[in-house]
Amino acid sequence: MIHFPHADALCALPQPYSPESIPSGLFDRAMAEISLFHSHHTPGYEDWLNANGLAVEDLEHLTDWSRLPPIYANYFKQRLLVSPTGEEALELTSSGTGGQKSRMRYDERSMAAAQAMVARIFDHYGWSTPDAPCNYLLLSHEPEPDNRLGTAYTDQFLCRFAPVNSLTYALRHTGNGHEFDVFGVIRALQAFAEQGLPVRIFGFPALLWHVLERMRESGVPDLTLASDSLVFLGGGWKKQAAQEIPRHQVYERITRQLGIEAHRCRDGYGAVEHAVPYIECARHRFHVPVYSKVFIRHPSNFEVQPFGEAGLLSFVSPYISSSPAHAVVMSDLATLHPATCECGSSTQWFELHGRAGTSASRSCAMAAAELIKEH
Repeated sequence: MIHFPHADALCALPQPYSPESIPSGLFDRAMAEISLFHSHHTPGYEDWLNANGLAVEDLEHLTDWSRLPPIYANYFKQRLLVSPTGEEALELTSSGTGGQKSRMRYDERSMAAAQAMVARIFDHYGWSTPDAPCNYLLLSHEPEPDNRLGTAYTDQFLCRFAPVNSLTYALRHTGNGHEFDVFGVIRALQAFAEQGLPVRIFGFPALLWHVLERMRESGVPDLTLASDSLVFLGGGWKKQAAQEIPRHQVYERITRQLGIEAHRCRDGYGAVEHAVPYIECARHRFHVPVYSKVFIRHPSNFEVQPFGEAGLLSFVSPYISSSPAHAVVMSDLATLHPATCECGSSTQWFELHGRAGTSASRSCAMAAAELIKEH
């Protein structure tokens, strides 16, 4: 059994948005520890370092982790990259009904670290309510025997923070794939409003927007769900970026049609290639928790960009031992901002600008969007 005392200590910090609570040097020691492990045990990783101007001996003294060469997230669609701890580990994939899928392995340690981060963030925002049963609407795939979709796995995990009274899936398993049951979702929301219990809505924003549009078009009266309900969205929209609805507009419609105030509506950024959670604060900004660092890279040369300049979103975090995904760069464009936010969290935050490029690359959200039946 391989131990990662520094990485585990960092991932166990109880205050997700308090940089002052990080013991001095812990992040550097944790990153060095996980980077050395991959250099010594993960095939090809030392060659990747060397090709990018780093030697293994440099790792123990590194403090600027933007120098650690990231792996492009799309590369995980082409090749399964695993360390020895990932050979028999849980495999999750990124897309739904076809197209290229990222395949990622999560050993027990890595998955436990990522889930513990989510738990501490839910505690931070007061969303862990073990004594308050909730009705759940999961805007994701109903489980099937061999469902390895990362989003489905995440949404089911999120049901642990409040007892399940009842649970409805938007994407119903038909025995031959999944189908979007928009009218079943509307009936469930009407029943939830009558019961009066808190409602938790998790999943794809495109599916929720379609539900709200169908309610409006069908003349379904606005609902008033319990005031302590929670909407926690994650994932993108349809294949055409022009169809994406701005988040503030989505939140306004949720408030109008479901009665849930905007501060109880949050978006989450995550990917199967990088499981650290980035969750909006009450001001709807994606704060960087103490478990990772974010860099913005120029799309053409990967140079690190200053605050306020847009570029590719890049992450480093020592949470993962089963794959050399402790330094990754995504295909999402973003801008990083300093630790100044009215919400009180003292960490940097980023804003998303959408996918880079115009390729027809697919994601869970794209696959899910195809299941929206335009009748």
